[in-house]
Amino acid sequence: MPSYSIAIGSDHAGFAYKEAIKAMLLADGHTVRDFGTHSDAACDYPDFIRPTAEAVARGEFDRGIVLGGSGNGEAIVANRVKGIRCGLCWNEQLAIWNRSHNDGNCLSIGQRTVSEAEALAIVKVWLATAFEGGRHLARIQKIDA
Repeated sequence: MPSYSIAIGSDHAGFAYKEAIKAMLLADGHTVRDFGTHSDAACDYPDFIRPTAEAVARGEFDRGIVLGGSGNGEAIVANRVKGIRCGLCWNEQLAIWNRSHNDGNCLSIGQRTVSEAEALAIVKVWLATAFEGGRHLARIQKIDA
């Protein structure tokens, strides 16, 4: 698998998984910038998710990963940033489709919806999956237009 530069951010409800994912990514040779939060103290997720997504949209990072309790609000915030295609994934198959069909450049995971082992597996398969192109390319171009 290639090495990626990855922006990562979470709120308090995704903090523990963010730390576990960050450790795995670093161990696998990826570069990671943590946009926070830096504890499990209550906070507002847009404060950390928007800067994460904006950094990916500017091309400073290859991919972004955002986490929260459900991952829903985080995906919504990320997708408000032009150029971001963030998918909420709660299993490996969804992560594969996010990359292969939607050329997802941002992944959202809900810490309260999957086990830590599942979250790590989702990230690994998401990073390993290529965009298929083909019939999906025209759709991506329409999304980005």
